[in-house]
Amino acid sequence: MTADGWDAGLDSLLRECHRRLSTGKPVTSVRLGQLDRAQQDAIADLLGLASLPSAGAKVRLEDVAAAVERLSGAPLREALIHRYGPIGDRVADRAQEADARTALWEWLGSHPVVRSRDLARWARDVEAGGVRGSVDTQRTNLERALTVLDALPSTGEPLPVLAGRTLNDTHALDPGSPVATLVLGAVAIEREVGRPQRAAERRALWQSVGVADDVLSSTVLVAGFAAVGDAAADRMCHLGHADGRAVSLTLADLQEGAPTLPRAGIVRIVENPAVLWLAVTAFGPLVPPMVCTSGWPSTAGMRLLNGLAEAGNELRYHGDLDGEGVRIAGHVMAETGALPWRMDALEYRAHVGDHGAPVGRVTPAPWDDELAPAMVERGVAVLEETVWEVLRGDLSASGPGRIDPSP
Repeated sequence: MTADGWDAGLDSLLRECHRRLSTGKPVTSVRLGQLDRAQQDAIADLLGLASLPSAGAKVRLEDVAAAVERLSGAPLREALIHRYGPIGDRVADRAQEADARTALWEWLGSHPVVRSRDLARWARDVEAGGVRGSVDTQRTNLERALTVLDALPSTGEPLPVLAGRTLNDTHALDPGSPVATLVLGAVAIEREVGRPQRAAERRALWQSVGVADDVLSSTVLVAGFAAVGDAAADRMCHLGHADGRAVSLTLADLQEGAPTLPRAGIVRIVENPAVLWLAVTAFGPLVPPMVCTSGWPSTAGMRLLNGLAEAGNELRYHGDLDGEGVRIAGHVMAETGALPWRMDALEYRAHVGDHGAPVGRVTPAPWDDELAPAMVERGVAVLEETVWEVLRGDLSASGPGRIDPSP
């Protein structure tokens, strides 16, 4: 017997009655599960059965209700609520949740920030992704994301400062957080780029709306900078040049400005650190001025490139000839005025193989209308490291290699 006087062998039957009634659907019978002898005896005694019930047998709910009321003096529902807690209504609950989701998406689609920033596509994408957690949790995250979006573009403040100013939580926009993911999804749509997958892509998106990297973790690689200024970046570059090695500059190093070169000239930009290493290994102290973005450029990288351009240097960019590489190149060229360096359809066709890494999602290259169609046609990437010998020839020669003068 249980504490409330019921035979313990009835528990499985009564729990099943409670479960079925909680669905919110009409119930006329319940099916028995696996039963031991004590459970069979208890159910047979309750219902006055002539034989022991077997697993899978159905019993009428009205018979159970009559027996329970006869023995306890209370209706079945009241007895079940007393024993197991409230009887739910999952049909009504699901309908209520559906109504709440509909209201959430209507609220999002009509939000003033969504309308003012033309983010209807983002709102549809969020809706297509479904509710993460509860409707209340999703709405809270969306409200916080919209608060941040309403504050963009920023004025160069670091990400934790932006998070603290807008959300009173310096970690609210940490990488991978729900709010940061929502904000970056919106910015990606505004910038017409893919959803960021890598840390460099996330940094580039934040930078595109005026959010600075941490002054120490944001870095850029350089080589061949025979700097002549007195600032920290100049001194570091001068030592690196004298030793024939690459130097990593932080955003803090560049606070006083870009290094000052002896005279304005051509500065080569590459996407991949391996190419910069090959150049330093090949040329040593004679390596020409080079900058490596390491994929999507950091805030430090963009500050350096813009500073070099403002000082009268001509920037020439080379990167991977795949979908992402072309988008990185387009970003660098648009933001710094850099010219493409061997980044056209002719170069692609000259070096593409029958097999290799896929080009991925391809978008048009503003500087060459033929490049994107050629990449779509072949479908194979031309990665920067594989054309090193061609780049080496350009670095060795006084000529610029193949340059399209109108990016």
